[in-house]
Amino acid sequence: MSRVWLASLGLMSSMLVQAEEVDIPNDIEIASPWNTEVEFGYQSHSGNSDSQSLNSRLSAEYTKGRYRTNGEWKYYLLYKDGEEDKRQSTYSAQSDYKLGAKTYAYGSFKGIDSRYSAYFKDYTLSAGLGYQFSNTELFMLELELGPGFRYQEPNQDEIDDDDIIFPDIVEEAIFRGNVNTRWQALDNLAFAADMTLVSGHSNTRIDTDLSVTNNITEDIALKLAHSRQYHDRVPEGLEKADSIFSVNLLFIF
Repeated sequence: MSRVWLASLGLMSSMLVQAEEVDIPNDIEIASPWNTEVEFGYQSHSGNSDSQSLNSRLSAEYTKGRYRTNGEWKYYLLYKDGEEDKRQSTYSAQSDYKLGAKTYAYGSFKGIDSRYSAYFKDYTLSAGLGYQFSNTELFMLELELGPGFRYQEPNQDEIDDDDIIFPDIVEEAIFRGNVNTRWQALDNLAFAADMTLVSGHSNTRIDTDLSVTNNITEDIALKLAHSRQYHDRVPEGLEKADSIFSVNLLFIF
């Protein structure tokens, strides 16, 4: 019996010695909960038309545990014939809380402030539920549905014949739906699509954003983006859809 105990003690001693000899790495890099992007685009036209435009974007996302919070700010400035013609700020914020493996509750806000366009202010507030069909590094697909409220204040002094606007202050309940997807096709190539529907008594608006991002380095990328806005009710003689195409440099932190 004593031989068995001695053998057991010898085996345990050798295991402890081996465990002490194993180097446990203490420099494991932990992924940051922050993800920040800065984007710039510039256009200049000369000849028959003289104009310069600048568009920029700043976004940040923080994810920790069950919580995910993100915010975005976009700025557009247009000079035509030496004078400021358009200036618009678009900002949004959303906070999510995981309820289960795939479901989450969300609260979101989106605002547009403009000096020269048809609306001085255009605010949308919504809350509801989201569902993640897939949420991996290669492919992400999310759906959000919920009620909300919309406030729009028209710019009576700046309404032109080509503005999609009715000269009324809008204060109404709305329904909001959002589909957001991203596909990492290659290590340096990603496709993204986002579609948001906001429907109320005054109008139904659908915003679609498509983009292709090609990484030049780990921190710099070239981004091609196409945005489309659709309104189901427009003044007589106007198209229901407008679109914008842009080429931007994207800086990732």
